[in-house]
Amino acid sequence: MSLPFYQKLHQHYDSSYRNKDLRTTMSHYQQEKKSSAIYTHGSTAYSSRSSAAHRQESEAFSQASAASYQQQASRATASTHASAASRKTASAYDYGYSHGLTDSSLMLEDYSSKLSPQPKRAKKSLLSGEEKENLPSDYMVPIFSGRQVHVSGITDTEEERIKEAAAYIAQRNLLASEEGITASKQSTASRQSTASKQSAVSKQSAVSKHSTASKESVVSKHSAVSKRSTASQESTSSLHQEEAFEKKSRKVAIREKAERLSLTKTLEETEAFHRKLNEDHLLHAPEFVIKPRSHTVWEKENVKLHCSVSGWPEPRVTWYKNQVPINVHANPGKYIIESRYGMHTLEINACNFEDTAQYRASAMNVKGELSAYASVVVKRYKGEFDETRFHAGVSTLPLSFAVTPYGYASKFEIHFDDKFDVSFGREGETMSLGCRVVITPEIKHFQPEIQWYRNGAPVSPSKWVQTHWSGDRATLTFSHLNKEDEGLYTIRVRMGEYYEQYSAYVFVRDADAEIEGAPAAPLDVMCLDANKDYIIISWKQPAVDGGSPILGYFIDKCEVGTDSWSQCNDTPVKFARFPVTGLIEGRSYIFRVRAVNKTGIGLPSRVSEPVAALDPAEKARLKSRPSAPWTGQIIVTEEEPSEGIVPGPPTDLSVTEATRSYVVLSWKPPGQRGHEGILYFVEKCDAETENWQRVNTELPVKSPRFALFDLAEGKSYRFRVRCSNSAGVGEPSEATEVTVVGDKLDIPKAPGKIIPSRNTDTSVVVSWEESKDAKELVGYYIESSVVGSGKWEPCNNNPVKGPRFTCHGLATGQSYIFRVRAVNAAGLSEYSQDSEAIEVKAAIAAPSPPYDITCLESCRDSMVLGWKQPDKSGGAEITGYYVNYREVIDGVPGRWREANIKAVSDEAYKISNLKENMVYQFQVAAMNIAGLGVPSAVSACFKCEEWTIAVPGPPHSVKCSEVRKTSLVLQWRPPIHSGRTPVTGYFVDLKEASAKDDQWRGLNEAAIKNTYLRVQGLKEGASYVFRVRAINQAGVGKPSDLAGPVVAETRPGTKEVVVNVDDDGVISLNFECDQMTPNSQFNWSKDYVSTEGSPRLDVESKGNKTKMTFKDLGTEDIGIYSCDVTDTDGIASSYLIDEEELKRLLALSQEHKFPIVPVKSELAVEILEKGQVRFWMQAEKLSANTKVTYIFNDKEIFEGPKYKMHVDRNTGIIEMFMEKLQDEDEGTYTFQLQDGKAVGHSTLVLIGDVYKKLQKEAEFQRQEWIRKQGPHFAEYLSWEVTGECNVLLKCKVANIKKETHIVWYKDEREISVDEKHDFKDGICTLLITEFSKKDAGIYEVILKDDRGKDKSRLKLVDEAFKELMTEVCKTIALSATDLKIQSTAEGIRLYSFVTYYLDDLKVNWSHNGTAIKYSDRVKSGVTGEQIWLQINEPTPNDKGKYVMELFDGKTGHQKTVDLSGQAYDEAFAEFQRLKQAAIAEKNRARVLGGLPDVVTIQEGKALNLTCIVWGDPTPEVSWLKNEKPLVTDDHCSVKFEAGKTAYFTISGVSTADSGKYGLVVKNKYGSEISDFTISVFIPEEEARKATEQPQKGNKKSK
Repeated sequence: MSLPFYQKLHQHYDSSYRNKDLRTTMSHYQQEKKSSAIYTHGSTAYSSRSSAAHRQESEAFSQASAASYQQQASRATASTHASAASRKTASAYDYGYSHGLTDSSLMLEDYSSKLSPQPKRAKKSLLSGEEKENLPSDYMVPIFSGRQVHVSGITDTEEERIKEAAAYIAQRNLLASEEGITASKQSTASRQSTASKQSAVSKQSAVSKHSTASKESVVSKHSAVSKRSTASQESTSSLHQEEAFEKKSRKVAIREKAERLSLTKTLEETEAFHRKLNEDHLLHAPEFVIKPRSHTVWEKENVKLHCSVSGWPEPRVTWYKNQVPINVHANPGKYIIESRYGMHTLEINACNFEDTAQYRASAMNVKGELSAYASVVVKRYKGEFDETRFHAGVSTLPLSFAVTPYGYASKFEIHFDDKFDVSFGREGETMSLGCRVVITPEIKHFQPEIQWYRNGAPVSPSKWVQTHWSGDRATLTFSHLNKEDEGLYTIRVRMGEYYEQYSAYVFVRDADAEIEGAPAAPLDVMCLDANKDYIIISWKQPAVDGGSPILGYFIDKCEVGTDSWSQCNDTPVKFARFPVTGLIEGRSYIFRVRAVNKTGIGLPSRVSEPVAALDPAEKARLKSRPSAPWTGQIIVTEEEPSEGIVPGPPTDLSVTEATRSYVVLSWKPPGQRGHEGILYFVEKCDAETENWQRVNTELPVKSPRFALFDLAEGKSYRFRVRCSNSAGVGEPSEATEVTVVGDKLDIPKAPGKIIPSRNTDTSVVVSWEESKDAKELVGYYIESSVVGSGKWEPCNNNPVKGPRFTCHGLATGQSYIFRVRAVNAAGLSEYSQDSEAIEVKAAIAAPSPPYDITCLESCRDSMVLGWKQPDKSGGAEITGYYVNYREVIDGVPGRWREANIKAVSDEAYKISNLKENMVYQFQVAAMNIAGLGVPSAVSACFKCEEWTIAVPGPPHSVKCSEVRKTSLVLQWRPPIHSGRTPVTGYFVDLKEASAKDDQWRGLNEAAIKNTYLRVQGLKEGASYVFRVRAINQAGVGKPSDLAGPVVAETRPGTKEVVVNVDDDGVISLNFECDQMTPNSQFNWSKDYVSTEGSPRLDVESKGNKTKMTFKDLGTEDIGIYSCDVTDTDGIASSYLIDEEELKRLLALSQEHKFPIVPVKSELAVEILEKGQVRFWMQAEKLSANTKVTYIFNDKEIFEGPKYKMHVDRNTGIIEMFMEKLQDEDEGTYTFQLQDGKAVGHSTLVLIGDVYKKLQKEAEFQRQEWIRKQGPHFAEYLSWEVTGECNVLLKCKVANIKKETHIVWYKDEREISVDEKHDFKDGICTLLITEFSKKDAGIYEVILKDDRGKDKSRLKLVDEAFKELMTEVCKTIALSATDLKIQSTAEGIRLYSFVTYYLDDLKVNWSHNGTAIKYSDRVKSGVTGEQIWLQINEPTPNDKGKYVMELFDGKTGHQKTVDLSGQAYDEAFAEFQRLKQAAIAEKNRARVLGGLPDVVTIQEGKALNLTCIVWGDPTPEVSWLKNEKPLVTDDHCSVKFEAGKTAYFTISGVSTADSGKYGLVVKNKYGSEISDFTISVFIPEEEARKATEQPQKGNKKSK
């Protein structure tokens, strides 16, 4: 029975499939498992077993061990010693447990001889006397100890320690199974070694001893245990050594041999161990090493399903039945689930029909979940059932009852229906692939094994992809497409030993970029290395860069369980690997990568799988699991380690990876390290110095690997590492070799020899030569481009490996070119050279069958057959036909016979040597270069008999072409049987397809000799059928087969033949077809006769276009030219060349043969920015072959230091540049053009004043360019009058910087400017307010810095000043407000306000159109910004219209007001009122002065106050005290004299006199009160208050 496909990929099978090598390995494993009991004798699991069972097991193991060693006896004689030693150990195992021994020392006494001297704390040897005899003196074999005190804290139960010890031995034997033979061969070869090689071996021996003596070294412990497995080989090798070296004793020879073998074995075992251990992927998802196998069993049998799973942490396995977890407690005794040594077993006892189901083993750990499926089918024996035939679950039925694993069926047929095709998706979309699976014969209650693959790797269900089986349909669903999902998908359906598979490619296009022009997302982000300090992330570069090169990548991280993403690198990295630091130990992270170019940052990649920041080396020191089928752990113990030891230097320091961004160091921990953990410090120094600097000063490294950043690219460094613990910092390691910082991985070279080949009508197979010397190649990207478009599109978004790829999704009939580039971690290679163009169409195939076989002529012993050519030619021209015939007797056909051996090219053939009056049937097959097609359907029966009719036979091969809405062309071939006389013509009939046979009507009254006819006058949309009849002198013959039905319509997209005359006068007919199939071809004809081989014509077809060219068009070429497209629905077109058309074409050709180059712009000259001179002209059109000749003064000039020429053929511009014009450059310039036959020229004359002016302008522009290299004026100084009537001097500057200074001058004296210019807008200004004559002068502004200076001057004198003043006055005049009327006490005032007034502004007033003559009554003036006209004592004569004219020097500006009517009346009334008020105010009583506001006087003093009073008439005077009339007496008296002086007297004032007093004066025009206050003070109180005031101040301060 063959193995399932998944078991063929492994060397570890189920017990039913064990081969010889596996049984040998198993015997080693079983023997060592017994030996492991010596170290794990405390196990309760083992002690609970009966001694009898142990003895039986031990004997079985011994027999298996002996059998395995006998197979190797011919290779090494000494292997018998090892076999004996193994059997003794097995016996010890049996003896110890059968007698209940619990101390390993008892077993050692029985099975060990004389012990060698041992140092302190050394363990007893477990080697026999024979084994010790072969060991050299002072050579110690370290033994692992399994005592409970050393493994405390590592494992929790005895059973786990048993499992770990046994698993280690199994792993050790797996890793060293072939070393015995290798060592023996090496021993034989060593006899030819020289003395120098012996010396080297001795040095290696010393190293081996040192390694053995180290108690902490895990490697030395591994090598010690493994030495026992090679003892027999060493014995054999010693015999050869003794023959080679006669002078040496046997003991010395054995010692040297043992040391060599020990060293070699230690190195190989260490390498193999670490390779199996694979520290870099210590944490990994579950993986089935052995999957459960499906079974078909009889009813009441027992069945076991086995599987082996690897993964870290150790996966937990759960069994399911039809997707329901199996509960062993629900059915006691029904199910037994065990897990031992990594082998997981589900046993089903006493199977019945209900146990027929699909079983699933689900393995799960923190890295993910994986499932494996197996089916169990339970069969019932229909005869008498004898339960005694079933023992221990093993069937002993006779062979006659044997069945296949899936029942009685011996073979299954698997078919796929409704299959998925090549699919195209876009990132982020959903997609489903599926097909229906049909299996015959069908077995009820059992389902096939369905497995999906991507690029040959199994697809496991995940959050990105799900699989589904509905019973007859398999589906693979992508919930969120990513570019990682692109690839070749295969569904494999297995049924027993039979399987079928189907594949199709899935393409995933990039999602639309958020920023147009940004690069696509990277893909395949994964972890390459992980420890406590950093995680190295790798990815693949995207195929699409957005139109500009990718500058680098940003890496983001996110802690598992959060949604917070953070960027890991500040600057983009170009290398597709990057170590991420700053992680928290023990935390898990996911990563994503984004690409960046000059446009922006692209979309992020799909997130990576979670990665834990754990140190695999530290984890491996405690627990490890070999990748053997028996998953277990390795116990590494240490013998009472000492404390307080300063660690030694690390070893094997090397640079494992170096890029321009970082360098990764790796080393091994020191042998001398103490019990506690150690930390590392990394140091660096320049290659040429010894100045070591510590890199990680703040945070020590916990792992024996470290990534260094911030190194100078291109600089050379050396590195070393120190260890530290609580005891101190150890010595440094040996420094590394000099390392140059830079990418050591080169970008691969471009692939070569791109060869496209046809595949289907939408795909092309592209092959190439792989990049040479490419390292770490990831794959290739392929791009395609439609010929002439210049636009490249990616064919794949996931790099493909290998030199071949099928590009799908191409447009049928288009021509494409392809290019390829390679990619690795360093980047993408250059593009390969473009491939040759290839038209997309299907590869050729055999043609389809011919049809409509008819008999064209019949004779006594021959018949002529005719048929219609196949609808599909298979993509190649049909090269011939083969005819078969058979006899039909009484309706029973005979066997087929070949009518022709050589293929016939026509659709007609004469078959000879037939039997007269015999009935025959025929079939025809077409052939092309791809092969012979399928034969046609069997024809009708034709009788071979002589045709005696005189009229011709029917024409054949009637077809319609060039179908339009009102016309078509009918073609046919002459009849094979012409009758008694030759055919003289033809008649064509037509009728509508639905019409009856009596409605045929002829199209031509007279017979036509041509075999074609253009049918006109058809009804659009009607369907017609046609027939043709031949005529000779005897009459009209039988009609041909019907042609049609044909609908009279012009189909959308129909194109006609177009005549063209090219630039060389060549005349051609061109036709284009958009409805071609991959197998279509163009066929040209003249008068519907093929033009192939015509010496007067050339035909060229490319893609969907064809061209027929006339070599020398003449009268013999007059006719109808048509083009048919094969393998289409009658697409064709024609063009008539008659005599008139011939003349027109010949005349047009003559014009094109001798053309001129049309000039769009004649030769001209212009001065450029630097003073360069540009001569240029523009032609209407320039081809790639256009030649330009430059002529100066009848001499050709060429490109050189003086002349620079340039031709832009896209725009037709022709240029010549000269740096400088000199006197000798005066003359005539000519540009001559020649484009094939076409010629043209243009001339420019530069002589005399024209040349001098041009030369002067060029020199000026050159100087201007020099000036503009430093700070300069873009716009020179100018003036502007602002709306506030101020003058603003301004200029615009350019090419300035912070250090540029600007200084203003007037009349060569510097002007201090308050504001500092910031040059933000490049405008510098100087504001002059109230500009007047004093501001006239010459203004200058200077720019200067270290690059130079520039100045600008503005003269504001004479005419320039007058012009400015005129503008200022104009602005002032325009700012004048409208005239307003104001009444005053003196009269009426008219006034207007301006911004400010200048004397240069002339003011004129007029009244009713007459200029006002000024007098004392009528006055004009200016007060501030007010311009006024005062009319005193107005009279009615002053009424009228007043005009104020402001003259700015050029223009007068008027303001008008109407002082009449109501305006005058109101103003005059207001004048009268103000006049009276002024009189009253003048004569009103008032106090003119003399009274103070406050009077402060000492008590007892006399107070005398005097004030002046005025009024007309004389006012009355009264006094108030505290707002009441003052009562006068002797103490207080008042007096008023002469009507103008008032006196106030108080004699001997007292405090009662204090208060507010007032003097009231009053007459008929008004009154006024003058108030004053009298304050009386006592000196003593003032002194007391003065003393109290400081005391209060002191209290407040306290």
